[in-house]
Amino acid sequence: DFLGGYTSFRRRLVRLGHICFPALGMINVLYGLSPLPTAGGIWERAASLCFLAGGVLMPATCFLTGWRERFRQLFPLPVLTLVLAVIFTLIGASS
Repeated sequence: DFLGGYTSFRRRLVRLGHICFPALGMINVLYGLSPLPTAGGIWERAASLCFLAGGVLMPATCFLTGWRERFRQLFPLPVLTLVLAVIFTLIGASS
């Protein structure tokens, strides 16, 4: 019955945080190794910062929500930063 059992909301969020931490880190590394960031433009830097912020905020929000459910209100922050990272990547690739 750790964190309320296998199918509990708290344990699911801790598992999600555990998985998204290395997964978002790999996406960040792959973005850094891609030829796009070598241009050094404003959009590439903004995308890089958003990927970094999302990679830190998403696992932290998952772990905090697994600990106390009131932190669930923070989920728009990592989602917004990762969506912005994709948008900035697309804008930077098209310009």
